[in-house]
Amino acid sequence: MKTKKMKLGLVSLGCEKNLVDSEMILGLFDKMDVEIITDLSEADVIIINTCGFIESAKNEAISTILDCLKYKQENGAKVVATGCLVQRYLDELKEAIPEVDLYIPIRDYYHFGDLIMGLMGDTNYQNKCLSFENRIISTPKHLAYLKISEGCNNCCAYCAIPLIRGTFVSRKEEDIISEFKYLVSTNRKEICLISQDLTKYGIDLKNTNLAQLINKLTEVEGDYVIRLLYLYPDEITDELISTIKNNDKVLPYFDIPIQHASSKVLKWMGRRGDEEFLNSLLDKIKEEIPEAVIRTTVMLGFPHESEKDFEILKRFIKRNKFDHLGAFAYSKEENTKAYYMRPQVPKQVKEDRLNEIMEMQKWISLDQNKRYLNNTYDCIIESYDEEAGLYYARGYMYAPDDIDGEIIIKSDEKLEISKKYLCRIVDIDFYDIFGEIVK
Repeated sequence: MKTKKMKLGLVSLGCEKNLVDSEMILGLFDKMDVEIITDLSEADVIIINTCGFIESAKNEAISTILDCLKYKQENGAKVVATGCLVQRYLDELKEAIPEVDLYIPIRDYYHFGDLIMGLMGDTNYQNKCLSFENRIISTPKHLAYLKISEGCNNCCAYCAIPLIRGTFVSRKEEDIISEFKYLVSTNRKEICLISQDLTKYGIDLKNTNLAQLINKLTEVEGDYVIRLLYLYPDEITDELISTIKNNDKVLPYFDIPIQHASSKVLKWMGRRGDEEFLNSLLDKIKEEIPEAVIRTTVMLGFPHESEKDFEILKRFIKRNKFDHLGAFAYSKEENTKAYYMRPQVPKQVKEDRLNEIMEMQKWISLDQNKRYLNNTYDCIIESYDEEAGLYYARGYMYAPDDIDGEIIIKSDEKLEISKKYLCRIVDIDFYDIFGEIVK
């Protein structure tokens, strides 16, 4: 009699780095002849891969765990929580939500499969661990993420990532290249290199760095481009800028979270550099690569941020005219240095500053979008809204994380999802731009 396959459903929360972990979890169980399903009501076991970075992410993770527990009540599904929230708050979660059948912190990923199968009553343990070489890629067929390192050494005063993910560790160059070749072989048109700190790659290895890694990757033949996500400002070298400038396989897209421009606030944050350094870096990038797109994030209301500091940040943003800017209000995170800092900025002040920054950036984005008008760009179709009759696409100016914006296209001709087209930009909005296909 044929044994019934175990059915497994997975919910992935948080960033793209967490998504890669989720893809490895799916790959692990696919190799173990487990059926991967999307309808959680049919699952024998449900895994929630959580995020624990900031307050809103923690709330979403806990809410998702509680939502999934209803399938345990209704259908007897086993519920497993893993990921960053579990790594950070394991004991507290066990006490607060004991109904969860199994918690797996990141430190136990080396025998992930054994823990799950043991929970399900399978004692045939084979030291089943997560592997980059064994992923079910869940992104659209033209896109993939490639994680090149883990952890972070920067220890910013507000950030819990080093507490969760540990110190910085680069993956071996040969392993990255091998995975990259596989992704190219599957016809991925855009491969995004990701890490908690991309620019630190190779610091713990011999005779390599990010620029040298990129040069080796782009020796691989194929129809693809590389996008770099998260570049720490003071680690962006002249060599890296030159590599991006002179290699048409690398998109001229700079994701550079600066968090603030006030030297005083940056010092309290534990960030390196100051306003003068940041201005110089951004000027250099724009001078070397005029078509460069620059994205950043800033934090409002960090402890000690005065009205003068806020004015410095506004002046900095107006001067540098970022193509994309995300802003968020500081939230206290336990066991970080900033948690104990005084004075804390009142909540309403943080929200008012956040709203002012985003209103200012809206008009900057509109002005920046003018440079695309009447120009043509390669774009990849990502989705189609049948009711509106509109296609949604991305070009080099937009990252695939639903933050930057989209190219909106109306076409009488049917366009193929995940296919590359040449597009002329005919109109703009605050964040999105509008195009037509060039035949």
